Order: sequence, then C-alpha cells, then structure tokens
Amino acid sequence: MAESLEDRVRRVTAAVLKIDPAVIRPESRFAADLGAESIQSVELVAAFEEEFDLTLDEDEALSTETVGAAVTCIARQLAAESE
Repeated sequence: MAESLEDRVRRVTAAVLKIDPAVIRPESRFAADLGAESIQSVELVAAFEEEFDLTLDEDEALSTETVGAAVTCIARQLAAESE
C-alpha cells in the first residue's frame, strides 16, 4: 500500500525535526507544538520540495503553521503541476 501524502509529510517532518512521527498530528503547529526553529522551517520546505519533487512558493510555505496546512499546500501544488 502506498504511503499517503499526510504520512509522507509526517515522515519528512519527523526526520528534519528529529522527533517521533507518532507525536505529529494534522493540527500540530511546526514551531509552537513541534519545536521547529526558523532555520528548521527552511529545511522543512527544502525537504518537502525534494520528497515531492516540486517547487513551493517560499512565502506561502514558510507562513504555513500546521502540518495539516502543509499537506493542503503540497496537495494544491501537486495538483497544479499535474494540469
């Protein structure tokens, strides 16, 4: 069974932030809940771009506060690139 987009975002987030993926929820806020610092936010954007082979709008990506919002942002970009 293929890994879902949300599972992939959770896996990448856990790897970049060096945390247990089990603690990551859609409503988890990258900075407030998961402890991401500003440099890690940039690393997350780069890791998502590599994982999903896409280019995210940097301003939108860096202003994304929750894991669920990141999933939505990535899904929207993937859909736009497949058109």
